[in-house]
Amino acid sequence: MPTITVACRGLLEAEGSVLPESMLSEFSHRPWNSSIRCEWDAGVLRLTATNDHDEDGQALLDEFGDAVIAYCSPANTISLSVESIS
Repeated sequence: MPTITVACRGLLEAEGSVLPESMLSEFSHRPWNSSIRCEWDAGVLRLTATNDHDEDGQALLDEFGDAVIAYCSPANTISLSVESIS
């Protein structure tokens, strides 16, 4: 099963610093993802999950982007990316 890390850049500190707990709660209700971790570090929000149905990380990236927008109204333009797949 691939482990995928996705990232969100462009959030303000006040936005991003409160999101890890919300992301962990949100993704705990998505049983197709496991071993979920989320952190805010140096202005980047990263979510890592294992998923055996998402070979290129695009499904996780889409879910992550939707969740970020649902939990905050970014003051800046954000960018989302798949950082790694292992």
